[in-house]
Amino acid sequence: MLHYGLIGKSLKHSFSKDYFTSKFEKAHIDADYSLCELANIEEIKEVFSKQWQGLNVTIPYKKQIIPFLNEVDDLATKIGAINTIQFSKKDGQTWLKGFNTDVIGFETTLKPLLQTHHTHALVLGTGGASKAVTYVLNKLSISYVYVSREAGLNKLGYDELTSKIISTHTLIINTTPLGMFPDLESYPDIPYHAISEKHLLYDLIYNPVKTQFLLQGEARGATIKNGLEMLINQAEAAYKIWNQ
Repeated sequence: MLHYGLIGKSLKHSFSKDYFTSKFEKAHIDADYSLCELANIEEIKEVFSKQWQGLNVTIPYKKQIIPFLNEVDDLATKIGAINTIQFSKKDGQTWLKGFNTDVIGFETTLKPLLQTHHTHALVLGTGGASKAVTYVLNKLSISYVYVSREAGLNKLGYDELTSKIISTHTLIINTTPLGMFPDLESYPDIPYHAISEKHLLYDLIYNPVKTQFLLQGEARGATIKNGLEMLINQAEAAYKIWNQ
């Protein structure tokens, strides 16, 4: 039997186990998919002591896990975050290589929604997922500013957001876990009253289907997109890497 899994801190919301289990059953593949919840990154050593074909990585370990790998591919190195680990043998030893398939998942689902006025973006959050998002925005020549709890270089604090900033940044992407199951009532603190039908709100969260962030945008006529299709696309890209 082949063994795959997901590493993260809180995985009760995860769609990955059901998705891959169904995939394996339909394809008659003798494999399982485990959820590996870690209280801290040091616990990864115990996970790595087991036999794996491949692992996915999610919040909050996409950056923290890199020092524990033998190699990181060029794209993931540029991004500074990984979400996929490939296990192989090198000189008789287990060799762990990191990849980032979030880029594929995000780019393929964002591009069909873009309009000519989507030239300036706000990226809510500065964690590992945001790195893949900004890589894609750079590739598509969309300027962006991070939004975080603390202001900094190319980074606004939430308390600095004004109606004008919201109105001129018509693409807003949430990369934080705010609003993710089971914390359904949470949402990024931005001036939602300035959102219009010209806006595109993209939330990397997929559970629930519509977060409070998306509902606020939808109520004001904005185009909205959750992270489910992105998850599926990045999962399929990860599976190809594990079996190449």
